[in-house]
Amino acid sequence: MNFQNILIVIDPTSEQDQPSLRRAEQLAEFYPEASFTLFLCDYNSALDGGMLFATPGLEKARASLMKQRELFLDQLAAPLRDRGLKVHTKAVWGKRLDRNILDAAGKFQADLLLKTTHHHNPIKRLLLSNTDWQLIRHCESPLWLVKQSGNVIDSVCASIDPLHEADKPAALDNKLMANANSLAKILDARVHLAHCYNPLPRTLVYDASIIADYDGYAGEVRKRHAAAFSEFSRSAAVDENQKHLLQGYPEEAIPDFVADTGVNLLVMGAVSRSRLDSALIGHTAERLLDDVPCDVLVIKPDGFRDPSKPD
Repeated sequence: MNFQNILIVIDPTSEQDQPSLRRAEQLAEFYPEASFTLFLCDYNSALDGGMLFATPGLEKARASLMKQRELFLDQLAAPLRDRGLKVHTKAVWGKRLDRNILDAAGKFQADLLLKTTHHHNPIKRLLLSNTDWQLIRHCESPLWLVKQSGNVIDSVCASIDPLHEADKPAALDNKLMANANSLAKILDARVHLAHCYNPLPRTLVYDASIIADYDGYAGEVRKRHAAAFSEFSRSAAVDENQKHLLQGYPEEAIPDFVADTGVNLLVMGAVSRSRLDSALIGHTAERLLDDVPCDVLVIKPDGFRDPSKPD
C-alpha cells in the first residue's frame, strides 16, 4: 500500500494522548514522501446559539476557540515537520464529527484515514450515531482504527470470507490479502491469513435429517470451508503455519485468535451498498471492533461509493 495522503483525526478532548498521531509518526518512517494532514473537528453547544440567537459575542468566542485549536494542531505537527515531513493542519467547527471527517477525507484526497477508537458500549451503540460506526459504513478510503499506539506493527492478519457468506464480493478477499502482504513487506512484519466459520448450533437446526446426524453435518460444513480456504490460500504468499481456519462466531473467535497469536493489525473488509444497509447494526467489522485487542484496517471493495452521497 503506497499511501500518499494520510489524514489523521485528532481528538480535541485530549491534550496528551493521541494514539492516531503516534501511529502516524511510526508510519512516517516507512512513508517519508507522504503528505500528512492533522484534522480536528470541535463543537461546544454552549457556543452554538443557533441562527436565531447568534451574536457577535458567540461568533468571537467560537473564533477564539478555533484559533486555540489551530495552535494546538501546530504544536502536534511540529515534531513531524522537524523530521522534514510534509504536514498540514486543519481545524473546523462542526456538530457532526463523522460527516466533517468524511468531507475532509474527500477534500484532501486521503488514501488512508487514521482515527483513534475507544471502547464502545454495545447498548449505546444501538442508540447513538457513533462516529466509528458511521466511518466504517461510509468511508471510501482505507480506515485505520487505532487501539494501541505504543506497539510496533510486526504482525498483520487478513481476515477473509472465501465463500462470501457475509455478502462480500470475491475480489475483496484478493484485495485484503494483497494489502496485508504489501503492508507486511513495508513494515517488515509477519503476515497471517484467517477465515472463520461456524455451523448452525444444534438449537437452531430444524431439519430432522441434520438433527439425526449433526456431527456429520458439522463435519461437512468444515470440509466445505476448509476446501474454499485452501483454494484461496494456495496463491497467497503466506507460510502454511500462518494460515488459520477458525471455528466459531467471528466476533468471538477472531479476538481470541488475535490475542493468542499476537497480531497487532487486523485487515478486514466491509460492504455497505445502500442507505438501508448503512442503517443496520451487525456488520462483522462493527461487532468485532469492541473486542478485538489490536488496530483494525477496514478496506472497501474497488469502486465503493459512500451510499449516503446523493446520486
